[in-house]
Amino acid sequence: QVRVVESGGGLVQPGGSLRLSCAASGTMFTIDAVRWYRQAPGDVRKLIAGVSSRGNTNYANSVKGRFTISRPNAKNTVYLEMHSLNEEDTAIYYCLVQARVGPTPQLDYWGQGTQVTVSS
Repeated sequence: QVRVVESGGGLVQPGGSLRLSCAASGTMFTIDAVRWYRQAPGDVRKLIAGVSSRGNTNYANSVKGRFTISRPNAKNTVYLEMHSLNEEDTAIYYCLVQARVGPTPQLDYWGQGTQVTVSS
């Protein structure tokens, strides 16, 4: 089992920045990929950024150039640096960790989400 905990959300003014953290913990697991999703009120959950075990990253067009996903030293914490935030970035942000525990097949592990509100 892998436990995933997001943190770093909060209230920020338009044009501001935040850094979200996604910490994975457990026993004998290997992370294959980590992805950040967000879900705005009344909308579906959408993929916005991802990082593979090799460090390859990808972004949704809506955040490209403003958000940066990183996994320093391939550790079990992934960050999402968010800059130039606007009200459309207001959402609950979720972290998905795709991991294998021992010899078992890859499974998806979700965090509980962290609220980001962009408002003046």
